[in-house]
Amino acid sequence: MPTIDRFAVMLDGEFVKKVLHKRLKHFPTAAEVMGEVARIFGVPELASLTLYRVFYYTAEPLSGTAINPLDGSKVDFSKTAAFSDNTKLIDTLDNQPDVAVRRGVLAHQGWEIGRSAAKALLRKQKTAISAGDLQPKIQQKGVDMRIGLDIASLALKRLVGTVVVVTGDSDMVPAMKLARR
Repeated sequence: MPTIDRFAVMLDGEFVKKVLHKRLKHFPTAAEVMGEVARIFGVPELASLTLYRVFYYTAEPLSGTAINPLDGSKVDFSKTAAFSDNTKLIDTLDNQPDVAVRRGVLAHQGWEIGRSAAKALLRKQKTAISAGDLQPKIQQKGVDMRIGLDIASLALKRLVGTVVVVTGDSDMVPAMKLARR
């Protein structure tokens, strides 16, 4: 059986954004994400291989509105900085050569006490919560499944011989084991 001399890079967008944000101290730009991709390309084991594609997995930014249960104020997610930053990042990455953006969905699943308010309550610096202490609980759906399916598909169709997965999640380990076999 001939060796497949192509590789694919799969980026879990939320993980990449979190790591870059921590390192850079700001929301990452598409150029900074592509800088990480370039760093991956520089790995010696990939030097003799040809790029098949870079897959960037994320969810469309949450739009719509929600009502804060404590004070009845309305939050329009499409008017937030997170919506704007994420839309710009996704659109810019989607227009990069050899990059495919795979989209899951975000779901608003109620409200939760923010980290700083929870710490203040535990330290007894606060005795009650206010509307500002609540933050929307937003969950990403379908992204890990898409990564796993793409890993399996690329392997089974023999489109690549090497898959580089950048994530902090172990959900796709079964798909990676299938690809390795």
